Amino acid sequence: MTTEAAPPPGSAGPSVASSTAEEFVSVQQSPEFAELRRAHRSFAFPLTVAFIAWYLLYVLLSSYAGGFMGTKLFGNINVALALGLAQFATTFLIAWLYARHAAAQLDPKAEAIKKRMEAGA
Repeated sequence: MTTEAAPPPGSAGPSVASSTAEEFVSVQQSPEFAELRRAHRSFAFPLTVAFIAWYLLYVLLSSYAGGFMGTKLFGNINVALALGLAQFATTFLIAWLYARHAAAQLDPKAEAIKKRMEAGA
């Protein structure tokens, strides 16, 4: 007696797992996949460049503008501390924005591609 085991949770399941390499290449070359890739890149690349520039500005200011970075804003809080904390805030903001973008733009497109592959279309 042979029984087929259910796929582990979170796996693609038997229909996608049994797809051939040609089917994956076909999907990769489809307009829907190109749109998904464009939607991801148009969001991720500009934000990545902006964050790296922001981080490098902080590093350069810390290295070459010590007087400015040491300027007291209030109490024992100086510009360097404020900008350093802003780095953390920016990181969390970008993560939150990406999660919203993925849920609204990327996930529906990826789900449509997945359903089309599972249907064997």
